[in-house]
Amino acid sequence: MDGRLTLITGGTRGIGAAAATRLAEEGHDLVVGYAHDDEAAGTTVAKIRALGRAAHAVRVDLTEPAGVDHLFDVVARHGRLTGVVNNAGATLHIGALGETPVDIIRAVVDLNLTAALLVARAAVRAMSQARGGGGGVLVNVSSGAATLGSPGEYVHYAAAKAGVDAMTLGLAREVAADGIRVVGVAPGAVETRIHADAGEPARNERLAPSIPLGRAAQPSEIAEAIAWLMSDAASYVTGSTLRVAGGR
Repeated sequence: MDGRLTLITGGTRGIGAAAATRLAEEGHDLVVGYAHDDEAAGTTVAKIRALGRAAHAVRVDLTEPAGVDHLFDVVARHGRLTGVVNNAGATLHIGALGETPVDIIRAVVDLNLTAALLVARAAVRAMSQARGGGGGVLVNVSSGAATLGSPGEYVHYAAAKAGVDAMTLGLAREVAADGIRVVGVAPGAVETRIHADAGEPARNERLAPSIPLGRAAQPSEIAEAIAWLMSDAASYVTGSTLRVAGGR
């Protein structure tokens, strides 16, 4: 497994941090991108290195093309990229679409969809065998919201994540011959800070009765799905988005 170099965006908190440590256990070296939480970045890097793998954190704004270019330039200095977890995202607001400010809608679409497309584009350019890369795996982190629509909570976010699902399918078919698998994970409610950051820390408790398994997921449970999709055990899986949502 040596020689696997994986980039995770939003890789220092929540699902991203859990995926980083899980992949380190599987023998991946990591570059983790993050937006602003320097303390979390330091903690995540330390955990990866404690597992005997190389780790580097890059503070970056993925909504700017120059930020994406910088992130991939850093990755290239550390080796040949073999995998990307396209994870950065946020809801920024909880409420009806009619009450959601326009600037919030634009920011959510920009981060969850436009930035995800830019990261996917850069990942393809770095890993494509037709461009001199060695192939690899792109995992797009979507959301169960993409198919539920999230009325009264964040229709804007759900719409952006539905775009991510479409990108996963289309891009998988586009780059299959270039040695790249493109897959998705669609988590449901997860015990992260995403809802607290959007203004409702107790959302998971409110939602729990509507989840067949009766609870939100732990980030490690989503990380397991990501690790499997990136592994050779999933070598015939591409274009699919795996729902990890407790039955909801």
